Amino acid sequence: MRDTDARKLQILGAIVEDYVSTREPVGSKSLLDRHELGVSAATVRNDMSSLEEEGLIHQPHTSAGRIPTDKGYRAFVDHVATVKPLSAPERRAIQTLLEDSGDVEELLGRTVRLTAQLTRQVAMVQYPARRQARIRHVELVKVAESLLLVVLITESGRVDQRTVPVISGQPVEFYADLRDQLNRAVAGREVTDLRRPLADLCETLPLSERPAAVEVVDALSALAATRTEDRIMLAGTANIARAAQDFARDVEPLLDVLEEQLVLMRLFTEMHASPGAVEVRIGAELQDQALHQAALVGAGYGAGSHLAILGPSRMDYVSGISTVQAIARYVSRYLE
Repeated sequence: MRDTDARKLQILGAIVEDYVSTREPVGSKSLLDRHELGVSAATVRNDMSSLEEEGLIHQPHTSAGRIPTDKGYRAFVDHVATVKPLSAPERRAIQTLLEDSGDVEELLGRTVRLTAQLTRQVAMVQYPARRQARIRHVELVKVAESLLLVVLITESGRVDQRTVPVISGQPVEFYADLRDQLNRAVAGREVTDLRRPLADLCETLPLSERPAAVEVVDALSALAATRTEDRIMLAGTANIARAAQDFARDVEPLLDVLEEQLVLMRLFTEMHASPGAVEVRIGAELQDQALHQAALVGAGYGAGSHLAILGPSRMDYVSGISTVQAIARYVSRYLE
């Protein structure tokens, strides 16, 4: 890279940094006052003109300073921003909070709340990908003469349970034996691959036991069906409202998008960040029109699963990238 290019990127980085912190257009004088650029005022003005010609910054009002464009933010993310390690207290706080989680559901809830709190953006996390949802154990507990608790535990640690009324009630010993047969039939299988083994199991039972077994199998199948739903957990939606001044247009369409799981799932589907890697999309790089004033910073935490923040394009990318990447790595480690 030529010295002039490196210097212009340094000036672009300073403009982004100042605009993110002040929300005010940045002029050459304020850049020289706030940063050790090592060049003259004339050089700064010339470089700012070049950056404007290249479409990286623009002047929102006559005689005002400059602000970054989406193209400028992209250049900043690609060439200037560097990931800063979290402080020791931040790392300990994250580790303590996440390690104390009881199951995956609680882990993901704590993850999005913590991410939203640290970044002051909307945080979103995708449930672990379907192909990771393999069954670890099935438990049957007779809680009353006509009530049975069916528990499904996946290898990722998530626990789903349902209390079902049983018409063809059987002794405790029957359900203990059926539980053992169920575990032999389905343990290690994906939750989307239970229909055939469950049907085969029912066919091996004596005719007198099949009605009671079918009641259990139907409940287990229903639990597995809810486990395979693609779902996203959100936190920090109020942060969008607080940042309303960062959007040139009304934020209501953006808030509407946050309520649409299908739109958010498409965002995650379009992400390709591998575990620990970070992906940033800015403005029109987000396909939905309502998101063209926004930016997304995401990181993979497992095969096909992501954690992300969504906010205005005028966001603190350095802090956002560092935080999302660090938390995604903790979640990945926890699930392993």
